[in-house]
Amino acid sequence: MKDLLKSNIYDCSDEIVIVGSCLKTMQPKAFDVLEKLNLPIFDLCLEQTHINMAITKILGMIRAKKIKRMIFASVDKSPHCIQLHYIQDEIRKLGFELDFQNYVAVDNILIKISKETISLSKNLSKLSSIRDN
Repeated sequence: MKDLLKSNIYDCSDEIVIVGSCLKTMQPKAFDVLEKLNLPIFDLCLEQTHINMAITKILGMIRAKKIKRMIFASVDKSPHCIQLHYIQDEIRKLGFELDFQNYVAVDNILIKISKETISLSKNLSKLSSIRDN
């Protein structure tokens, strides 16, 4: 596993995995599933790094290597790790269409999260109207 922000933008392939840096220690069996994909895994801590810095780095990687698929995985319920899943929206808004997959780890199991769920998590007023009615 490599630190995303300390890695060269050319040090990637057409498919990569980006995980919250605490995933390996907090949910080791879920992390093992990702390791078995045999893809480059980069870790990122959005408690230490502003999301905009991460987006800039990832865009450089996309431009340099033409990434086609990105998998994001984090622990569930983290107020910092949830931002990891918001990165895909910013990349899409810039016109890049990649295959994005998102997972959260709960009880050492990876649970796939849809882009609609991620989008809804950013819209508290809409979520409130759905949940509270």
